[in-house]
Amino acid sequence: MCGIWAIFGSDDDVAMQCNAAHKITHRGPDAFRLETIHHFPNCALGFHRLAIVDDLAGMQPMRVFKYPHIWLMYNGEIYNHKLLEEQFNFDTSTACDGEVIIHLYAKGGAEYAAKHLDGVFCFVILDTAERRVYVGRDTFGVRPGFKSYIEQKGFLAVCSEAKGLMPLQQIDNNVQITIFPPGHVETYSLDLSGRATYVNTTRFHKIGEPPVYKTLVNPVDDDVDESIRVLLDAAVHKRTMAERRIGCLLSGGLDSSLVAALFVRKAKEIGIKYPIQTFSIGMENSPDLLAARKVAKHLGTEHHEVVMTPDEGIESLKSVIFHLESYDITTIRASVAMYLLSKYINEKTDTRVILSGEGADEVMQGYIYFHKAPSPSEADTESLRLCRDLYMYDVLRGDRSTAAWGLEIRVPFLDHRLTSYFLSLPPEVRQPRDGIEKYLLRAAFDKTGLLPNDILWRPKEAFSDGLSSVKRSWYEILQDHLCDQINEGELEEASSKYPHNTPLTKEALYFRKVFESFYPGRADWIPYFWMPRWTVASDPSARTLKYYKNE
Repeated sequence: MCGIWAIFGSDDDVAMQCNAAHKITHRGPDAFRLETIHHFPNCALGFHRLAIVDDLAGMQPMRVFKYPHIWLMYNGEIYNHKLLEEQFNFDTSTACDGEVIIHLYAKGGAEYAAKHLDGVFCFVILDTAERRVYVGRDTFGVRPGFKSYIEQKGFLAVCSEAKGLMPLQQIDNNVQITIFPPGHVETYSLDLSGRATYVNTTRFHKIGEPPVYKTLVNPVDDDVDESIRVLLDAAVHKRTMAERRIGCLLSGGLDSSLVAALFVRKAKEIGIKYPIQTFSIGMENSPDLLAARKVAKHLGTEHHEVVMTPDEGIESLKSVIFHLESYDITTIRASVAMYLLSKYINEKTDTRVILSGEGADEVMQGYIYFHKAPSPSEADTESLRLCRDLYMYDVLRGDRSTAAWGLEIRVPFLDHRLTSYFLSLPPEVRQPRDGIEKYLLRAAFDKTGLLPNDILWRPKEAFSDGLSSVKRSWYEILQDHLCDQINEGELEEASSKYPHNTPLTKEALYFRKVFESFYPGRADWIPYFWMPRWTVASDPSARTLKYYKNE
């Protein structure tokens, strides 16, 4: 995980504005560099590095001798960089995965470059010869990106997190800070004084479309189970690209357990020497802790358990909301445990790359409410909607909760080749079957011995639910505590004070107030509260649904 920060066309003291770059120091604790641009003194590029690949030569902003006019900053991982170097015979000067972005841009432009990247990224390319700036973000928005553009001033700013742009309010109280759209590239021109002018926005890839780049592993004809197995295995394999220690978040649920199991197997095949560490968190005797313990024993990992107390969770709320830049209820609930677990990993271990199971529920219809879908077509539509919005919810949670503690999260279930194949299957076969969600995924690994059978077929449980006891959920603990923090009068006035996404509960109002204290007037960063469909529900917790299996 790294952090990028850039400004173009500033009329103010660039040195003063550059202080804002330090708002995202947590994303890259290993090194920091800030550069102004020759002939463009009102432009600056800032980079916080978490060194994962090419420790010696991978620092940014990056330039190479062959293309001295091209400047690159990116946050992400390009898993196919070696394949691209071989395919196009690129003469690279570093072992850094991102250098191929420069060569691809020089060959075919920014959109061409983005189309050929198998990975996750948010990049800024500055071409001083053409006086152009390009910003691009990966298809699912796994890596974050925000921008601020003041047209009348010719001012453009880009940052990995919104908190690095909030100080720009000193330039203009009405400055807009918006989320950069996943799957797109934007182009800006610079005049001779460095001021930016918006040119256009292009979409380079859509969720569900096959990638244009070459892949080493492809689906197996007429064999869905084998195709799922080989594509997920390949997705995990790609994500072993690292010079730092790799571990796994392990809730004991299907998704994280499959990822951990495949990684443990792959680690042996490729000769990783260190013991694989797995990490779980929960309250005493929570379902997740018990299930994760069983999986870890089966896999033979060096397992770490963090027992979370209600007080620790409650005390972390403000920090969690600050890092998330969100007030969504279920996102905050689930992020607390992930935030505390990431803190433990950072402080107690040398693992810096984390594999996790995010994305499977959206792509593979894993949420419990999919049992209520009126038709395969509507379930397919809902799955695609969830995938398109992932960057504002679960993907956001995974990124911010880990980046807050200088870790890099990798999510194999959002691999382009895997997702495009799975979403191409007929809608009726992707639905829950025989009362079991993600049936295709479970069936693909049935009788392989990869996981214990009761784990492979364990019913879905949300992260924020599984970490607490079945008798008293984390959301109930939160609601009981926050009931005393908000009075009835405040709740009655919420609709007039917060017309967008009006908080309807004291818990939601508390979250909103904390969010507004850090990011006043930025409620439009999320379009709606995440809630289940096709059911009468007043709370996003799966434990409030009639379908929930109380075991």
